[in-house]
Amino acid sequence: MINSLSTNKIDLFSSQSSDRTNDATIDCKETNNQPSLTGMDLQNGQTEVDVQTTGSIFTLSQRNEAELRDIVAKMLQSGKGILAADDPAEAIGARLALFGMDSSAENRRRFRQLLFTTPNMHKHISAVIVQDETYRQLTDQGDRLVDILRRAGIAVGVKIDEGTIPLFPLAAEDFVGENECWKGETLTRGLDGLSERCAEYKKGGCSFAKFRCAYRISQRTPSKWALEQNAMIMARFAMTCQRFGLVPIVEPDVSCEGTHGIEQCQRATQQVLAHIFKALAEHNVYLEGIILKTNMVTSGLSAPDQSSAEQIAEYTLLTLRRTLPVAVTGVGFLAGDQPAIVATKNLNAINIIGGKTGTNLKPWQLTFCFGRALQANVMEIWKGFGENVGAAQKQFFHRARANAEAEQGTYTDEKSVSDTLSTINFAGESITRYY
Repeated sequence: MINSLSTNKIDLFSSQSSDRTNDATIDCKETNNQPSLTGMDLQNGQTEVDVQTTGSIFTLSQRNEAELRDIVAKMLQSGKGILAADDPAEAIGARLALFGMDSSAENRRRFRQLLFTTPNMHKHISAVIVQDETYRQLTDQGDRLVDILRRAGIAVGVKIDEGTIPLFPLAAEDFVGENECWKGETLTRGLDGLSERCAEYKKGGCSFAKFRCAYRISQRTPSKWALEQNAMIMARFAMTCQRFGLVPIVEPDVSCEGTHGIEQCQRATQQVLAHIFKALAEHNVYLEGIILKTNMVTSGLSAPDQSSAEQIAEYTLLTLRRTLPVAVTGVGFLAGDQPAIVATKNLNAINIIGGKTGTNLKPWQLTFCFGRALQANVMEIWKGFGENVGAAQKQFFHRARANAEAEQGTYTDEKSVSDTLSTINFAGESITRYY
């Protein structure tokens, strides 16, 4: 598996496409004395372009770069954040079962419909990450779910990776002694067929795509192999997305599971980000045209000493200052397994401390890219009943408003957020229209 990653060709077009010039969004210019190549320049029947593994021979045109910057600016608007509604079917299905609902595609569709039709959602949500299943689902009226978001001015993108596989495909009995620490390390799949998927999603109205690599913390992990191989995979994903006019959300996720302290998390996260951005540079990825989604630097969930919001903010900002180029416009933090309100308080502290006058601690936009932390209690309130939609949507909007305040460093408490919702109607036309 690892050896197969060293190939120096990237498939840019679907071999099944009958009109490759329509699918192509590539617009490259001459660099390093190499001939210019655009989608129109490919010879009949050619479906691959040679790309150097370190230092791509292609750069994006000014038009391509401007398009990516415009998408990033839309996604990182002040006072807004990103909804990660890309839970895999098994994860959302398990939560549905908790509240007495069948784990079916129809119930998953109805729940996503509830979220996406929340009144005034666009005021605090700038973009939504969806699964491929959601990309293809329709509302009760036959509209595409993603088109509901796009009409509200919300950018849509798809989780485009295909999950993880073991980094070391050994038998269980081989993970003993010194080898035990490697057991949980993974590589992310999804480069095969990536060009075809990018072309389809771009044509279908998507603005971005997300790719996640996972890391675990122990005495000997993340390992050198996990750091280097996942960084290369991530860079190839980002490079391919940009060729098709999609902003890549680069998501290195350092797990908060374990008993480690905040200092160990800081060192691990710094290692991960350093490898990621080295690989992005080697693959000539346009940094102004990406968004970083990453973890906050925290103690392990089972650590005896839990860090305060202020400590989390300081260590997170320290890590970003050491690794994140200022060319990157912004970061969307994942919440991981943090409770919803805790994640909001931590984001608020990051923006308060980072925004202190004269410190210049955060030249980037630092916002939320939350999944469960935005949907806390929403499904529990809904329980699958149409009459509960208004209350469930109010809870979702409440969490979006709270995190929008945290993005600006103005969050105080939950009551102040609730008080601002009294003037919003969550039982109006947009709800009765769909239920």
